Amino acid sequence: MPNVSCFIPTQWMPEEAALDRFTDECTELCTGVLNAGLDKVHIIFVPVLSNGRGQKAYVEIKYRVESFRPAHVMTEFIGKLDAVAKKELGLTARIRCFGSAPDAIYALN
Repeated sequence: MPNVSCFIPTQWMPEEAALDRFTDECTELCTGVLNAGLDKVHIIFVPVLSNGRGQKAYVEIKYRVESFRPAHVMTEFIGKLDAVAKKELGLTARIRCFGSAPDAIYALN
């Protein structure tokens, strides 16, 4: 963890080079700001048929709650991720982070 899922309508999906740049910068935020191990970072892009209502993109981050990730760290992460989304994807994204206690996570791979 963290798992970053980016939901973007197909008509607004950026080119692969932009997705790659977003992935690189998001990875740096996850390993730097959130102090996650590189092997724990997972980033995916999910094309959707329509944004329905709201922002053109939705970014959901699921992460493990740790003492080194207090509210001010998560606020910093969200702010920097917002800037990266605007710069690399050209989109304003609705960003939501969901923390889980370590003893409530069961995982494989």
